[in-house]
Amino acid sequence: MAKKFTFAIIVGSVRHNRQGIKVARWLETVAKTRGHDIEFVDPRETPLAFLDKMHKEYKSDVPKNMERIHEQLEKADGFILVTPEYNHSISGVMKNLLDHFQKEYFFKPAGIVGYSVGDFGGVRAVEQIRLIAVELGMTPTPIALPISKVEEVFSESGDLTNQSYAKRVDRFFDGLEWYTEALLTQRLKGTPY
Repeated sequence: MAKKFTFAIIVGSVRHNRQGIKVARWLETVAKTRGHDIEFVDPRETPLAFLDKMHKEYKSDVPKNMERIHEQLEKADGFILVTPEYNHSISGVMKNLLDHFQKEYFFKPAGIVGYSVGDFGGVRAVEQIRLIAVELGMTPTPIALPISKVEEVFSESGDLTNQSYAKRVDRFFDGLEWYTEALLTQRLKGTPY
């Protein structure tokens, strides 16, 4: 069995009929089954204003929701970014949330999960968020998890109905756990900045 880690699952949509919440809750269940702890970061439940100042720029009076998310990200050994694809990119809410923080991400892995109602499973958003994750100091894992035709993969209640994703999610977590352990080992030895 893999070592136990804490992952922050970051949900990238606030739409009223969002499919990503089903994806994120399924990933939470899989992670817990594998023995991990989860910090669930949902911008619908903990909304942030449009970026004015990053968390690190506040001297005092940090907005309550920003401080809560900061604590969740700090606690995490790695991240699972659950992004929809909007117009060949990530959602504005995901970009806004990510941009509020930086040092919280340093030298930690990011497993990327894209989804869309179309055939490509959000792969263009996955490509975009990889670039953003690297700039923020994360290490994106090589194996992403694109979910095509997301409305056909989960039931209305969020149960997985397309069992081909059960094998894919195991491969995704195998890679994420490997990178999490490797980066944690190195962080404990010290970081270059």
